[in-house]
Amino acid sequence: MSRLVHFEIHVGDMERAKKFYGEVFGWTFEDWSEYAGMPYFGAVTGHADEPGINGALMQRQGPSPEPGQALNGYACTIGVDHYDATEAAILQHGGKVALPKYALPGMAWQGYYLDPEGNLFGIHQPDKNAK
Repeated sequence: MSRLVHFEIHVGDMERAKKFYGEVFGWTFEDWSEYAGMPYFGAVTGHADEPGINGALMQRQGPSPEPGQALNGYACTIGVDHYDATEAAILQHGGKVALPKYALPGMAWQGYYLDPEGNLFGIHQPDKNAK
């Protein structure tokens, strides 16, 4: 079995993207541009002893996604402790609601957003009382 081990988020404005993901989710970044041969920042998304993976922000090599276009790739979902506070931070830092918060009954709260670069992502807060 092969497990997902890394993700890349394509961005047009690297500093804006680093600020958004750093301030909203607490991610830190390491400059791997020399290794990649382009603007490329490794994203540390949590402690090594926690479930999850790390990834990177990479310079977009083509046009940004058009609003309303179908997803062409993978949507990453980020686990959060406090859904409503995270949503507020997303909106405060330039993100937009793509699919509002909804219950996965008996399991979690889920929703989807667009980052300031136009990329779709989800947030997920486990909650056995979600209805």
